[in-house]
Amino acid sequence: MKQEFCQEPNPPSGSAVQVQCKLLLKMRTCSLPMLKALASAIIFAVILWNLNFLGYQSEVPGPTLGHSEPLTVLIWHWPFHHTLNLSTDVCADHYKIKGCQLTGDHRFFNQADVVVFHHRELQQGKVRLPTERRPPGQNWVWVTLESPTNTKALTGWNQTFNWVMTYRQDSDIFMPYGELVHHPSASVDIPTKTGLVSWVISNYHRTQKRVQVYRELSRHLQVNVYGKANKKLLCPDCLLPTTSRYKFYLAFENSIHKDYITEKLWRNALLASTVPVVLGPPRANYEKFIPADSFIHTEDFSSMKELASFLKTMNSSRYRAFFEWRKRYRVKLYTDWQERFCTICTRYPHLAQGQIYPDLVSWFSA
Repeated sequence: MKQEFCQEPNPPSGSAVQVQCKLLLKMRTCSLPMLKALASAIIFAVILWNLNFLGYQSEVPGPTLGHSEPLTVLIWHWPFHHTLNLSTDVCADHYKIKGCQLTGDHRFFNQADVVVFHHRELQQGKVRLPTERRPPGQNWVWVTLESPTNTKALTGWNQTFNWVMTYRQDSDIFMPYGELVHHPSASVDIPTKTGLVSWVISNYHRTQKRVQVYRELSRHLQVNVYGKANKKLLCPDCLLPTTSRYKFYLAFENSIHKDYITEKLWRNALLASTVPVVLGPPRANYEKFIPADSFIHTEDFSSMKELASFLKTMNSSRYRAFFEWRKRYRVKLYTDWQERFCTICTRYPHLAQGQIYPDLVSWFSA
């Protein structure tokens, strides 16, 4: 820029020229280091002015939330082969999750952002992985709600899946059986109790720890047992009315693993307004999900005789204290596979792209 132009009587106000002129006039009396600094300032000022002229925002933009384009989640095979109706926008209509399209149509494989595989059908050999080459950027999800004890044939799926979706909190996509959601209530109604302890069980095996604990406990108090194991089946609508009549429910898991806390706690006990006596991971693990004073852990007692005595002699005020949590929370069950798969879209922006699980067995059995 020529210096003479700066000596025009009225350079355009607020223009880049006016800014440069003011700086040039100051440069006449500056040392060399200062001249260099001022030159840099000139360049920076011109850039800022041009950005403003072109209409750009000077503020640093915030983090992008969600995904810019609608996501397509392909369910390669429905869990337990229970095909669901996807003719509507399920995620938006039922769960207020927008921009998330579920499909079971394999013809959308090349367009899918995520492909979901439920392990049970893979384990049984009833389905196979896609034969087509995986498109760039597509992520595969391995899904199971079973514990490691009841999950077989994992070694064949190393170096295959990008994300895991299980009941474990450290999963890429956490899929619990239930949770407590905030729901203040002024009062707590406890159903009338006509029995002491109940238990519903289908798969009864003497080698299971839950069976061994039950057998020892039943030596000291009566446990009313329902389910296929005792040939006293309960219809789906009969389950909660039955267990709610008892003061306590044996929420005994079929195997003991980190975070493996199933509907035995959430539905059969807490939702039924009975106090759960739990057998599963350590107490500290349960307390990550439910209040410490909402359940009884078998490991809190030195023997089943001591536990039986505690249950039989509990007074009414002590019993009611186990329901204080209901003044703050309510139980939400997760039983709908559509809802579970819709949550993939809510987690998608936060998931590591391109990762892969080299050893699924090591991760799941940890």
